[in-house]
Amino acid sequence: MAETLKFVYVILFISLFLMIIVSDSFNPLIRQYCVTDKDCPKFKKYNIRCRKGFCVQVNGG
Repeated sequence: MAETLKFVYVILFISLFLMIIVSDSFNPLIRQYCVTDKDCPKFKKYNIRCRKGFCVQVNGG
């Protein structure tokens, strides 16, 4: 019984961990087609530019 409960907890932990990773890496607002930087959406916290035909986030560095 205790082994089954541990197994369920491990599965839940792994699934939550994977969901966090996937949700943080997915940003639907940035993946748009563009020709110039003006075609990309503007956000205060993000520096988004047109690179190779797609809007991507670049480091402000």
